[in-house]
Amino acid sequence: MDTDVTEPDHPRPETADDASPFGPVGVIGAGAMGAGIAQVAATAGHAVTLVDAAPGAAAGAVEKISAALSRLVDKGRLSTDDARAVLERITPAEGLDELPNCGLVIEAVPEDLELKRRIFAELADRQPSTTLLATNTSSIDIDDIAAEVVDPERVLGLHFFNPPPVMQLVEVVHGDRTAQAFVEHATALMTAWGKTPVRCSSTPGFIVNRVARPFYGEAQRIVEEGIADAATVDWVLREKGGFPMGPFELTDFIGQDVNLAVGTSVWEQTGRDERYAPTALQQGLVEAGRLGRKSGRGVYPYAADGSIDRSVEGGEPDVELAERLVGGPVATDPLARTLAMLVNEAVDLVARGEADAADVDTAMRLGTRYPKGPIQWGREIGFDVVARQVAELDEVHPGGRYRPSPALTDGSLS
Repeated sequence: MDTDVTEPDHPRPETADDASPFGPVGVIGAGAMGAGIAQVAATAGHAVTLVDAAPGAAAGAVEKISAALSRLVDKGRLSTDDARAVLERITPAEGLDELPNCGLVIEAVPEDLELKRRIFAELADRQPSTTLLATNTSSIDIDDIAAEVVDPERVLGLHFFNPPPVMQLVEVVHGDRTAQAFVEHATALMTAWGKTPVRCSSTPGFIVNRVARPFYGEAQRIVEEGIADAATVDWVLREKGGFPMGPFELTDFIGQDVNLAVGTSVWEQTGRDERYAPTALQQGLVEAGRLGRKSGRGVYPYAADGSIDRSVEGGEPDVELAERLVGGPVATDPLARTLAMLVNEAVDLVARGEADAADVDTAMRLGTRYPKGPIQWGREIGFDVVARQVAELDEVHPGGRYRPSPALTDGSLS
């Protein structure tokens, strides 16, 4: 993986041992992600200052953390004394001026570039030059966020997954100007926190949100093409592919609006590459207010308890059709088509030097709960087979979406 990045002119931690593993941590933003990150840091032994400009927001988040810790105690996963100690390490605050000197500050505010730039510029002025400044952004370029920071070499991404106390994966994302020493320091620190860090450059969508696009996009196109309905596609990916949820079940769970926004962001950041173009199907769902489980209807209708109402027409899969499609031509086989495009996307990312193969597989298994990483899948299927499958898709659907990655056949991943 390419981590040839700028070295700073001022002192910085050479390794994780140069800064106390229990040094103060600041978390900016007391929403679900910020509160979760604060809980993780405090559980790892850090004194944490949780900052939110909205009056009472940080204090309210601490109350929610207290409730979460109580549930862990009730389940026998945490002792009462340990829960109390974690909570006592978290201090709510309403301004950046209330932060002590920290070894690490993590920003977890809404995805607003100008807001993030202002926060990072102020943090850089207030915090020591050795403080690691991290953003939890899932989509914004790290160098754009650091544009107004005097020493951008200490700015990087620590992209946690929701909910942070449960999800193991953290994407450690470096910009072009991030110093290697800070990347290594952040990686070691996340390991010390009990997380599994993977490294990548600041490419659109990073690893998980970039590589996962075909899982949703191919399913939507298969339905648009009239090959199968949503329930049948979900059944194939779940029962034949081993995915924990089908793509339509998953986007309904995430929120069709949220999933569309992430996909649109990747599409825009890649110069509107046809590979990531939003589908009319998903755009139509969002425009109709069919956002998924949270709105009571998305691809599927939902009962009061949040379960899919299978009694409505289209709720049950056509298993006979599914069995016919699997093993047939790749263009009409939901599983083969999805896997081919997942492998193609992952191989492209590795070939561009944006992450290494092992980190891509780890990220997709932990971040999306795929049964296998796409590079591993590619090796098992055969990269040459995947290349032929993608080329076949390109013949059926010309236009650039289905262009095979040259790395599938150049031997670099064999």
